[in-house]
Amino acid sequence: MTVWAPEATAGDDAGAEASFHLTRPAVGIPVSALVFASPHSGRIYPERLMAASRLDGAAIRRSEDAHVDRLIAAAPDVGVPVLAARLARAWLDLNRDAWELDPAMFEGELPAYARGRSARITAGLGCIARTVGDGEEIYRRKLTFAEALARVEAVHQPYHAALAELVAEARRARGTAVLIDWHSMPSAATRQGGAGAGCDVVLGDRFGSACAPAVSRRVETALQAMGYKVARNAPYAGGYTTEHYGRPAKGVHALQVEINRALYMDEATLAPSPGFVALRQDLERLFAVLAATDWSDL
Repeated sequence: MTVWAPEATAGDDAGAEASFHLTRPAVGIPVSALVFASPHSGRIYPERLMAASRLDGAAIRRSEDAHVDRLIAAAPDVGVPVLAARLARAWLDLNRDAWELDPAMFEGELPAYARGRSARITAGLGCIARTVGDGEEIYRRKLTFAEALARVEAVHQPYHAALAELVAEARRARGTAVLIDWHSMPSAATRQGGAGAGCDVVLGDRFGSACAPAVSRRVETALQAMGYKVARNAPYAGGYTTEHYGRPAKGVHALQVEINRALYMDEATLAPSPGFVALRQDLERLFAVLAATDWSDL
């Protein structure tokens, strides 16, 4: 299946066909209310994708949240499970509704339940993306709905079944679940005007609807204490995962975290920069703070 995988995840024993890798805390580490996910860091590009694509192996990676799974890999040490995608975002975007599909990409008509209109589809970034992050078209041909259905059933559904169960486990154990969805953003996105200009991290809580204010405030305060410039909901307010899982009234809180790629990697080559180690160490300090937080009064 895999024809191009720039690097394998260290310690990954899930098998080449698996859509995600789940790392749980070791036995004996107290269960946390926290759950971490990284839906866009997958770096396995299936042969069928590359055969249908206009892009080469370097160009198609422009939408990948490279190395984010590595940045959060230490979270299980403080009791936080980590669910990370293995297959590339260009194959299927796990931070979208499964049926958020662009009709123009497909032969024939899509089923009535497909969501063919959204701002993300207009931008070319539906569940099966039409473009990579800079707007370059991915495919040289139209797809069939059967292809989309196969991807959803093999990748999207197992990933979200696993994520839903992790959230349910945390809530059963702690009475509350706090899901943090980890992403990276191009530095160019932070150079635009507005509240997010020049920021290092953007916290997306759907303008307060996806989590209690204390969740965003705790993460923001800890990052600011380490010297990071933090913005809220601009230019990213949170995607499908934040919107779908965030139900504060039911004890489930969801927050999206976007990290400026310039902090930790060369955005042209996607290679880790000297800042990678320092950022990872700061995030490990953040994880310890969050794991020690009493979330029961949210």
